[in-house]
Amino acid sequence: MTGEIFDVTGHLLGTVVAVQANFYRVQMDQEAGEQGSRGAEEKLDLNASLPSPPLLLCTRRTRLKKIGQQVMVGDRVVVEEPDWAGGRGAIAEVLPRQSELDRPAIANVNQILLVFAVADPPLEPYQLSRFLIKAESTGLDVLLCLNKSDLISPQEQQKVSDRLLGWGYQPIFISVKDGINTEQAARYLSNKITVIAGPSGVGKSSLINTLIDTAKLRVGEVSGKLARGRHTTRHTELFELPSGGMLADTPGFNQPDMDCVPEELIHYFPEARKRLAVASCRFSDCLHRDEPECVVRGDWERYEHYLEFLDAAIAHQTQLHQQADPESTMKLKSKSKGKGQSQYEPKLESKKYRRISRKTQLQDLQELYRDEE
Repeated sequence: MTGEIFDVTGHLLGTVVAVQANFYRVQMDQEAGEQGSRGAEEKLDLNASLPSPPLLLCTRRTRLKKIGQQVMVGDRVVVEEPDWAGGRGAIAEVLPRQSELDRPAIANVNQILLVFAVADPPLEPYQLSRFLIKAESTGLDVLLCLNKSDLISPQEQQKVSDRLLGWGYQPIFISVKDGINTEQAARYLSNKITVIAGPSGVGKSSLINTLIDTAKLRVGEVSGKLARGRHTTRHTELFELPSGGMLADTPGFNQPDMDCVPEELIHYFPEARKRLAVASCRFSDCLHRDEPECVVRGDWERYEHYLEFLDAAIAHQTQLHQQADPESTMKLKSKSKGKGQSQYEPKLESKKYRRISRKTQLQDLQELYRDEE
């Protein structure tokens, strides 16, 4: 890992590699590990040595909790009072973050590695596009790996590659099973913190086990009935790569939320960014649907994906506005996916049209009888 070993006060530094409940597993920097190993040997008067670099199970100082300082996987932290022999310590400070993701909750990430399979389960363009948009919305570099390439012919690979080039991506075709191009993928991960993501069953855990011998993640099989993978990863955890850098495994999920700002969505499509780089729409707030003189609307493959994602983003934003303003008199009208533009309708007054329960009616009658008596 890169970074300073000690802060200006001489405290030891490390990286949070896992979080569970109120405990944090911190991988100490190499020099701190050497110091800790010497300290443990002197204290115990034996030749046993700690893992290098060592892992300490840390708690969070109370003052951090009082000021609401969250500790995330990937955080660079200051550790005080390390107990090298017992493998314990206390996090006293969280250093400023270079980047931060909320789902998964992880800090200081440099890039996102999206892993999909070209077969078993089959590659779904809509699902892939959804993951790509979510990855692009983070502002991080996006690397796309397509696993199980041994299951398709070179001609099919070329066809998929040409299609994704039109989207603005140069995929790396790999096969974890046959060891095809895994070393090439590893070179892109060197000396960086990378989040690996993608749907379940595409080989994420198998890839991590191939790149990192000590990871030993549980691997699930693809469901034959649904042609989807079973969820095997339960929490976010960082693993150190042999060539330097760290790789974060994240819980698998099938459909990332489309919680971006509708006006910003178009910029998450590389092919649309290319059009906007050479021309501008007539209206600055153009949503690129049916506005006149729009330079984006047209004959590019993922335009239909854009329209569907736009509706989802507008629905999400509307929901947030309604939560912020419960007195709003309008609500989003439910409709089939991808059918036309978002529409709104008056919202009924919930108290006026709510049916009174029998229990409430009985209580009201009892109150009435008591009043009469």
